[in-house]
This record gives sequence, C-alpha cells and structure tokens, in this order.
Amino acid sequence: MKNITNSFVSVGHWPSAGSFEFNTDILATNPINLSVVLGVLIFFGKGVCASCVFQERKQRILSTIRNSEDLRRGAIEQLERARVRLRKVEIEADEYRTNGYSEIEREKVNLINATCKSLERLENYKNETLFFEKQRAINQVRQQVLQQALQRALGTLNSCLNSELHFRTISANIGILGSVEEITD
Repeated sequence: MKNITNSFVSVGHWPSAGSFEFNTDILATNPINLSVVLGVLIFFGKGVCASCVFQERKQRILSTIRNSEDLRRGAIEQLERARVRLRKVEIEADEYRTNGYSEIEREKVNLINATCKSLERLENYKNETLFFEKQRAINQVRQQVLQQALQRALGTLNSCLNSELHFRTISANIGILGSVEEITD
C-alpha cells in the first residue's frame, strides 16, 4: 500500500522535459506564433462582424417564424375545411341512414302486405278446395243414396210385380204419353 501512495506522490516530481505547459507571460511567447494566429483571424474574419452575424441570424429566425406562422395558418384553414367537410359528410350519412331506415321500413311493410295477400289467396284457395270437396262428397252421398233407393225400389217392384201388373203399368204409361202428345199438338 505504501508503494501505491508513493507512486502518486512521485508523479509531481517527474522531469518537465517533453511536457506541455501554458505560458502565461505574453512577452515571453513567440511573437511569430501570435502574428500567424492574428493574421488567420483577420483573413478569415473579414466582413464578419458580430452585429452582422447576429442580424443575419435574427433575420433567419424571423423568416423561420413567419414561415411557421404561414404554415400554421394554412394548417388551420385546412383543418376548418376538413371540419366543414366532415360535418357535410356526417349530415349526408345521417340522411342515408334515415333514408335507409325508411326504405327498410317500406320494404318491410311491402313484404308484410305481400305475405298477407299471399296468405289470403291461400286461404281462399283452401276454402274453395274445401267447398268443392264438400260438394263432391255430397254428390257422391246423393248418388249412393239414390242408387240404393233405386235398388230397393227395383227389388220391391220385382218382388211385387207380376206380369198382369206389369202389363197394366205399361198401358197406363202409354196412355199418359198419348195424352201428353195431344196436349202438345
């Protein structure tokens, strides 16, 4: 540990050969170096004055501010146009929505009406079919009843009729037909 502290302490005792130091004595500095530095500053610094640099910088800043203000105004105008367009589009969307809803309602009513008419036609067709089927059933029953009645009547006539009764019935019918002929002439 003692060796490490000694090494730091000994740094201050190094020889000054090859080291860099500032010479604060103006008279002891090299006048040639100073003349070169001043010559370079004068040559490259011609026409550059502090007020000109600041004035030019001020003008650039003001120009940038003006440009920014113009851009801001342009952006505000575009924003207002976009807002107006948005309001217009929202109004159109509301109109389309309203018209769409009313169109849907109309289509719904038309569909309901068409369905009601179709149901009414089907009901009428059903009633007509039932009526015709009922009439057909009634006619079939009538025919069956008439046929049965005729069969009974024929059975009764055949069992009761003999040839003499048969001859008298035919004669009576011929007489009726003859009198009908005289009336029509």
